[in-house]
Amino acid sequence: MPPFQPRITPSDATPLSEFQRGVKDCIPLLLGVIPLALVLGATAAQKDFSLLEVPLLTGLNFAGGSEFAVLEAWTDPPHLLTLIFITFLINSRYILLGASLVPYLRHLPNRKIFPALFFMVDESWALSLTDAQRRLAQFGYRYAFSLPYYAGLCIVLYLAWVGFTTLGALLGPVLGDINRFGFDMAFPAIMLVLLKGMWKGFTEARPWLISFICAALAYSYLPGNWYVLIGALAGIASAFWLIQEDEA
Repeated sequence: MPPFQPRITPSDATPLSEFQRGVKDCIPLLLGVIPLALVLGATAAQKDFSLLEVPLLTGLNFAGGSEFAVLEAWTDPPHLLTLIFITFLINSRYILLGASLVPYLRHLPNRKIFPALFFMVDESWALSLTDAQRRLAQFGYRYAFSLPYYAGLCIVLYLAWVGFTTLGALLGPVLGDINRFGFDMAFPAIMLVLLKGMWKGFTEARPWLISFICAALAYSYLPGNWYVLIGALAGIASAFWLIQEDEA
C-alpha cells in the first residue's frame, strides 16, 4: 500500500499533453547533451568503430559515462572482462537512482517499469523525480510519477544521444580532436543545472557533499574508475547515518 491514498487524479492532463511537457522540459538539456554526444562519437571513430558500431554502443548501453570509460580502456583486441567490469562499476549508480523511484513506481506492473528503466539516464531521472516530488502533495504517490512525461524526456534524450554520437563518428575524422572546442565540459554543466533544480538546502545536500569528497579522493589516489563506486557507497552510508542522527 502507498503511504497515503491520492485525493484526486490529474484529470486535466492527457497522455499527449504530458508527453509534450516532457519533450519541452528536455529540450534545453540538449545544449549540453549534443556536444557531449559529438565528442563520444568522434572518440569512437578514433578507436576505429564503424558507423554501425557507434549507434549499437550508444543505443544498447545508453549511459554516457560508461561509454567514455569503455573507449578509454579499449584495446585491439578488446579485453571483454575488463570492459564489462568497467561498465558495471560505472553504471552501478543506476541501482541507487532506480531505488529512489520505488515509492512512485511500485503500483505499476513490471511490464511497464522494466522498459521504462532501460531508458533512464541521469537527466531523465533528475527531471522526472523532481516533477514527481512536486506533484506528490497534490496527487499522492499513485499519480505523482507521470509515465508519459518521463517518456517524453527519454525519447528526446535517446534519439539525440544515438543520433549525434553517430554524427560525431561521421564528422570526427574531418574535425580532428573536437575536445579543443571545450565540448567535454558539457556533462559537468548539465549536472550542475540538474543539481540546482533539486537543491533543498544544505542539510539535505550533506550526503551529496560527502559522496563528492570521497569520490574526489578516490579519483586522486586510486587507479581506474573506483571513485564511482566509492562515491556511491559513501553517499548511501552517510544518508543512513545522518537520518538516524536527525531522528535521535
